Amino acid sequence: MSGALAKGFEVEMYTGLSDGTVVGCSSAAAAALEGVVTEPDCRNLEYITPPEASYEQQLVHLLKPRRQLRQWLSERQLTLLPGSTLSLGNSQRFERSDPENPYHHFIEATYGTRVVTASVHINLGLPDTASIMAACRLLRCEAALLLALSASSPFLDGGNTGAHSQRWRQFPITPEQVPLFRDHAHYVSWMEAQLAAGTMRNVRHLWSSVRPNGADRPYGLNRVELRICDLVTDPHQLLAITAYCELRLLQLLDGAAEDPATASQLSLEQLAQLADANDQQAALSSLEATLQHWRDGRPLQARQWISDQLNELQRWGQGHSAHAWLSPLEGLLERGNTAMRWVQRHRNGESISTILQTEIATMEREEQLLWSRCSGSAQGDLG
Repeated sequence: MSGALAKGFEVEMYTGLSDGTVVGCSSAAAAALEGVVTEPDCRNLEYITPPEASYEQQLVHLLKPRRQLRQWLSERQLTLLPGSTLSLGNSQRFERSDPENPYHHFIEATYGTRVVTASVHINLGLPDTASIMAACRLLRCEAALLLALSASSPFLDGGNTGAHSQRWRQFPITPEQVPLFRDHAHYVSWMEAQLAAGTMRNVRHLWSSVRPNGADRPYGLNRVELRICDLVTDPHQLLAITAYCELRLLQLLDGAAEDPATASQLSLEQLAQLADANDQQAALSSLEATLQHWRDGRPLQARQWISDQLNELQRWGQGHSAHAWLSPLEGLLERGNTAMRWVQRHRNGESISTILQTEIATMEREEQLLWSRCSGSAQGDLG
């Protein structure tokens, strides 16, 4: 079995009041705290963890910036909010973090608040461009499963949207049609064509469920970036989803999982259409969604697909460091993801504000408990 992959996270979160009201402060937070960066709208911000193969170390990397940010926010009577959309609003206005930034002006003018979301991007390092392109194909065809596990955005502007991931339902995939790339050369030529045509403003303007990534993209690549997941505030659940992805990619590297480009009965064009349709079905009803398998197009429920694959990974991955981090997925499949639990509470009569208030308090309490269990040296560094 191949060795552990380096991994890292880009975590976007909203800031606001303890009653769930969103309050933007990203410019001030980024100026005060190293590692915090702004988004075009000031109501969400981002922090990035360094590449690290160890899950134990990534747990610290995920928690430490949140503890620092939470301390800074508390001094301003603010906190961190769960969810991936503006659950209580207001999606009718854009609140710029940098009014003088021309790229931010383009984003607001072109997409409006469709992009004012919170999410987590999972990056996994791979040894060469061939494995990166194969990983993109596999994860693109199975991205709906990761969205089904992570969905956390059923509400928008104080109402129930009817979707489990309103974020992915509204987010502008750019360009609108993204192929499954045959190889690195295909990816490079396609990117160059998009930039020349103006359908992409820059190399970062590829907003799809999965994309190749690297410091000199499209030419120099070192990782695959999974972009479809809603915000997962529970670090153990996030690391479990990551372990699931890592083991799938290790299966691919070792030949235990097949590349859809060669194993599917469908063409690459058909696979791209199938994957995008699956993503939308998962955004609508997550674990309850009926999806089409990339191998032959047969229908199956997302929960069953994940469960079958999880059982296989638990057998195949024994002895690998990622294996020990899979266990939260069993409870997630049984009890439902964040969106499903929120929707059920709302059906039972709880207001969206009440749901958010209790989730905000739970998130802070569980975060503190996890942090207290982290290494003494990491806590000392928090200062």
